[in-house]
Amino acid sequence: MNKEKNSKFDESSGNVFADLELEEAGELLTRAKLGHTVRLILEKKKLKQREIGHILEIKQPEVSNLMNGRYTLFSQERLFGFLNKLDRKITVRVSKRKKGEPLQEVVLS
Repeated sequence: MNKEKNSKFDESSGNVFADLELEEAGELLTRAKLGHTVRLILEKKKLKQREIGHILEIKQPEVSNLMNGRYTLFSQERLFGFLNKLDRKITVRVSKRKKGEPLQEVVLS
């Protein structure tokens, strides 16, 4: 018996938090994208957690949360601050929302 024929899949909206019908799904996705960006920068630098804590001015448990992908534990403002401490510029652009577009979007360059 082929299980694939009996399986049902729902197409993702592109936002796992919205797919899970969580409140504030747009903000959660934004924080996840920002946190992931911070983590990628830190991994590229090959820093130890102690060094990360010193640079970002956070304690080890928060470093652990960040490096283990628990991005939603950090506010957008705090993640912006981490990016600034990592010498990254943040540009916020406000534009009219088209039907079906998310309210917030993170674009990396």
